[in-house]
This record gives sequence, C-alpha cells and structure tokens, in this order.
Amino acid sequence: MRPTTSLRRLAARIDAATPPERDRAIDALRAFAILGVVLGHWLVTAIVVDSGSIHVVSPLQHMPAFTPVSWVFQTLAVFFLVGGQVATRSYASAKARGTSYPAWLSARLMRLFRPVVAVLAVWTVTASALLLAGVDFGTVEALVKLVLSPMWFLLVFAALTAATPLVSRLHPLWPLAVVLHVDLIRFAFGGPSWLGWLNLPAGWLVPYCLGAMWAREGLRGRMTGWVLLVGGVVATALLITQAGYPASMVGVPGGRISNLNPPTLAAVTFGLAQCGLALLLLGQLRRVLARPAAWAAVALVNLSAMTIFLWHQTSMIAVTALGLLAGHPLLGLHTTPDTASWILARLAWLPVFATALTLCWLAFRHHEQGRRRSHGPTLRVASSPGAERLQPVR
Repeated sequence: MRPTTSLRRLAARIDAATPPERDRAIDALRAFAILGVVLGHWLVTAIVVDSGSIHVVSPLQHMPAFTPVSWVFQTLAVFFLVGGQVATRSYASAKARGTSYPAWLSARLMRLFRPVVAVLAVWTVTASALLLAGVDFGTVEALVKLVLSPMWFLLVFAALTAATPLVSRLHPLWPLAVVLHVDLIRFAFGGPSWLGWLNLPAGWLVPYCLGAMWAREGLRGRMTGWVLLVGGVVATALLITQAGYPASMVGVPGGRISNLNPPTLAAVTFGLAQCGLALLLLGQLRRVLARPAAWAAVALVNLSAMTIFLWHQTSMIAVTALGLLAGHPLLGLHTTPDTASWILARLAWLPVFATALTLCWLAFRHHEQGRRRSHGPTLRVASSPGAERLQPVR
C-alpha cells in the first residue's frame, strides 16, 4: 500500500472516530500554542560554544530587530485560555456524573505530569554522566536549566487546574487588576521586585478565567474577540512606547525588565490580544478542520502535546552536541547569534531539530499516551465534553 493511501485512510479513521459535538477548533488552538512555544524556543535560544565551555544566549540580545519573533511564538496565553475552557467543562461534566473532585483532579494531573517523570529520569542520568566525564559544572547547569526552565508553566497550570472550582466563575478583570497594581507598585513607586511574583498566578489566571467564561458561553459573538484583540494591541503598544516595558514578549538576558519572568501587565495585555485573535479564528478553524487530513494532523499533535513540549529542548541540545563532532563551530548551531546569516542558518537547522524531536517522540510517547496492548493505528476520540485529547485504544 502506498504511504499516501495509508495516511489518507488513517486520517479518515480519525475523522470518523471524532464525535460530531467535539469542537475541533479548541484542539487546533492547543496545538498552535504548543508548537508556537517549541518554535519560539528553537529560534530565540542559542547554545554558544566558547573556549571549551557552553553558555546559552539569545539572538534578541544582539538583534533587536528580531523581536517580532517573540510576538508570534509566545503563545502561552492561548494555552491557558484553552486550559480554562476545557477544565471548566471537564469539572462540570465530572460533577454531573457524580465524580468527586479528588478523583477528577488526580486524573487530570496524572495526564499532565506522567510524561515529566521520563524527562527527569533521563536528565538525572545525563547530568550525572556529564559531571563524571569531567564536563564543567557551569556547562551542565546551563543544559539542565535549558531543559527544566520551560516546565515552570506546568506547575502554574496544575495550580490553576486544581483551583478550577474556585476560579471558574471569577471574572478576568479581578486578576488583571492584581497585575496592574503590582506593576504600579513595582515600577511607579519603587516597590520590591519580589512583589512581581504575585503576577505569576495572577497573570495567567486572566486568560484561564477568560477560558472559563468561554466554557459558560459568556463569550458569544465576534465583538468580544474584536474588543480583546484591538484593546490588547493598543494597551500593549502604549505600555511599550509610553511606559517603558520591553518590546520582547520573552525574557532577554541582561534586560532590565522581563515581560515573562514574572509576567508583566504588557505580557497580560498582549495575551488578551492573542486570545481575541484566537476567538475570531474559531469559525475559520472549524471549516478547515472539517477536512480529515487537517484534523488528523491536529489530533495527532494533541495526542502527544506534552511529549512534544517536554522533549523539544532536549532535541535541540542533542543536535547541538552531535554537531560538535564536526570539529569546528557550525553557523546557526554553535555560533553567537548576532547576524542575519545566523537567522538563515538557524532556519535551516529547524528540520534537523524536528527530526530529533520525532525520535524522542518515538521513544517516550507511551509515557503520555499509555502503553498499547496492540500496535495497530486504531484511535478513538473521547466524546465527553471535558475530554480534550485523542485517546489511544488499549
């Protein structure tokens, strides 16, 4: 059987297994958010080899004109929007079925954190082996930090998921007000910098609560999307041009302020603009995803969303390490990201990173999906309103 025929049949089977009431656009938004984070990290993170040691730098340090990349690929607000929507519906469905809160929460957190165990185990062994082999501690620390640092959002997401019964009816303006006042105290009145960490839950609670409103059908009509998009863009532009917030929506090493660590008011307003755009695209996404091939691609990404997220940095590190076998620094892989040629070279490396990530997916996907008793490609799509991803048939 030709590969194209097999792929078409698989797409048709996935399409047929999808309940008619499932909103495919929600899955597409989640897939977009995950892939945005992955591509963003691959584009704005450089592992530079200098005098035998390795350190991590960002092209945004050297090329401010590259900043718009952070506007495209910093997509966490969309992930929290979808997370709030799905968790709110899931909890309501669980209550209707008589499922207890502890049982509901443990099931959701198990799906979230089960794949993390594999990453931690592999990197515990890897870091120990590197240190025993004589690699300097600074290099090992930089690599481990590169792998583990993106996981911060899983802890925040888990906390918000646990708080769903409490925050599902909270209006997004309340956490937005917290972020506004924290930033006023920090930046306008010289308050302590540690106060900014209050924005870590509050900042991401804004799109999460917006998603909960969506689940309660409180975001009817396109007007909401336009208000969020236009208002968020205008507010973000004013904060950047008039209030001194950085233009980059990700942290830049050496920068006076990071919009992401912890989140600032600019990051939150920018996230609201992204949420507005996401809501406006729902209709178009639903039409596109009526095609079996498009839906199959989105469904398969969602099936392995956490595996893709957790292993994308390891994939980049593996390619970078293998590149050292060339005996000299490779442009776009080991060199300082300070020229347009670096950008072009890094774009050429992206398919190689994707290939390495595919190998990681093949090796570790069962930690997220669960082991199958049969090896056939049969899939079913959970039909519960709160179920948010494909489930492999066991």
